[in-house]
Amino acid sequence: MTQTARPDLRAQVATVTRTFFVSGFGTALEFYDFIIYGLAAALVFPTLFFPSFDHTVGTLVAFAAFGIGFVARPLGGIVFGHFGDRIGRKAMLVLTLLIMGTSTFLIGCLPVYGTVGIAAPVMLVALRLVQGFAAGGEWGGASLFGIENAPEDRRGLWGSFTSVGIGIGSLFGTGVFTLISLLPKNQLTDWAWRVPFWLGGLLVLVGIVARSRMPQEERRTDHAPRVPILEAVRRHPRHMLLAIGVAFGYNTLAYIGTIFTVTYAEERGYDSTESLLLQVAGSVAFTIAVPVMAHLSDRFGRKRVVVLGTIAYGAFFFAYFPMVDGHVMVSATVAYVLVNVLMAAPQGCIPAFLGEQFSSATRYSSISATYQTGAALGGGTAASIATALLLAFDGDPIGVGLYSAAAATVLALCAWGLRETFKVPTAELGERPAKGGGTAHGTAAEAAGAARPAGTVASD
Repeated sequence: MTQTARPDLRAQVATVTRTFFVSGFGTALEFYDFIIYGLAAALVFPTLFFPSFDHTVGTLVAFAAFGIGFVARPLGGIVFGHFGDRIGRKAMLVLTLLIMGTSTFLIGCLPVYGTVGIAAPVMLVALRLVQGFAAGGEWGGASLFGIENAPEDRRGLWGSFTSVGIGIGSLFGTGVFTLISLLPKNQLTDWAWRVPFWLGGLLVLVGIVARSRMPQEERRTDHAPRVPILEAVRRHPRHMLLAIGVAFGYNTLAYIGTIFTVTYAEERGYDSTESLLLQVAGSVAFTIAVPVMAHLSDRFGRKRVVVLGTIAYGAFFFAYFPMVDGHVMVSATVAYVLVNVLMAAPQGCIPAFLGEQFSSATRYSSISATYQTGAALGGGTAASIATALLLAFDGDPIGVGLYSAAAATVLALCAWGLRETFKVPTAELGERPAKGGGTAHGTAAEAAGAARPAGTVASD
């Protein structure tokens, strides 16, 4: 029995590892690209690309340029989701990562305002749009690869591989910026800020290699709708709107809790290295907490973990500001750790929770379009709005706290309105139960998916 169990265990470990590298590692690289831009927008871009403004207003404008990338994300989600449903996940996951890496590398090559004038921020915004378009198809496809290859009782945990990847990408991006922030200020603004972007472009090649080794998929055109997103809107309009609300609320909280907090720490007198170290502590906590929260959702349900975690996050944010304002590193570190642990509650569950709302024939289009629309409305504006509220309230963070509480309320209410799906069999996801068992609108492909042994990599 021992000899038989060992090959089985090795096979399971190999499957989990391969799934994580395709799903989580690729997303880690994608989010690394986003986090280094966000940190650069907070630390150096106001000087390099928007020098005609004072520092706070320049930061606001830099965050607005950061948000521009979110404008293209819904379009990218629809385009890549369409072909992901029609022809399969593999090609789209390779393509999104390639586009993302190329645009990141090119940002590191841009001339600054002092060299080419207004053309510098224009090119920066253009590359952000390209990044956003690619990112629109990245998260949904990567999440689904984990969910659709998971054992029935581990969809939350395997779906959270992308969320773990977000934590790893954030940790790596923050760590790289922490190291370069140790350089003299003139070196940071002269050349060192480019290094994280060049490194990100090169590291994407690792993710492309991992994804190119995914099993070759069969074409899906034999059973996929002609326009999957329209079919999803027709069949699941309520779930689509609620999923957008979940994504809006979560992304608002996430980008306040990551990007805005870097600026906030500096506004309160922390130097750039201290603020980045706080982000590192938060990223470590987030990365550890995400799979724990996802595992809890496999045991107790997605809605319970998402809603309770979100309420706790919204309430704690009012305590976060006084803890940071005291300018005691221990207290501030605890604040950053707790914010990220609570943020992990919805994030760990959201990939599975949203993906499970829709049937496999339209799932890529549905999860990508809804999540990226919410991300554009919430995440794309969160840092700018939070910074503007800080200015409007003369440095008092109460406005940001109320803004966070409002976003948490939207997230909790929309999550509560969605179906609880953690015990629904994979073949029945996104379908109305039919009398006598089965589904009212199941497909042959979904039935075949139900027969697939748990934990094996599907051809989809």
